[in-house]
Amino acid sequence: MTGRTFRYGPAGVLLAMLFAASGIASETAVTESSNGQLLNGDPVITKLKPERKGGRGFKLVYSVDASVDAFWKFKTDFDSPLLLRNKLISSHRLVSRADNVVVTETEYSHRPSAVFRWQTTVFPEQHLLRYELLNPQECGQKYHYGYIQLEALDSGTRVNQVTYFDFFGASVWVNYPFKGGMSQVLKYTAGWEQEFISQFGYQYQD
Repeated sequence: MTGRTFRYGPAGVLLAMLFAASGIASETAVTESSNGQLLNGDPVITKLKPERKGGRGFKLVYSVDASVDAFWKFKTDFDSPLLLRNKLISSHRLVSRADNVVVTETEYSHRPSAVFRWQTTVFPEQHLLRYELLNPQECGQKYHYGYIQLEALDSGTRVNQVTYFDFFGASVWVNYPFKGGMSQVLKYTAGWEQEFISQFGYQYQD
């Protein structure tokens, strides 16, 4: 899924300790939020005040050129081998599916020694996915959870993702403005999905 998980960013991120902010403001926009941005395909990233003490969060909003039904099929295609086209994902597999609860395991390129076990609850009528990391301690985290909500636009689909997490170096990753930082990772993730659906969206059409 799009909810990326980092104990800390690439090695260069550690240098950002010199520049890390001491806190994180509620709803502080990293990128100017506007309808024009979404229409142009540019993601809007907002830092969120944590729900729990010591954590961090973000809201990522972007649009894709696909109907909400087609993009929903993509987002719920949990065992698709095409996910490995994303350079941030090293391996991915569907573990189980029971009713509307899905468990997957993913390895990421930044930390290939850890297997991230995600539980996703699917709400088809609302086009809503709620996800949680089941083994946070094994992945160097305290917690990691959030949701993805899809909304139909006149042309395309709006994707709203909200994520909360806590791990060593989280404030560094959130505030690091260069490659490997939160902003760059989320922009890549949104851009990858936009490009993917433009190339392979036909597979998810009725």
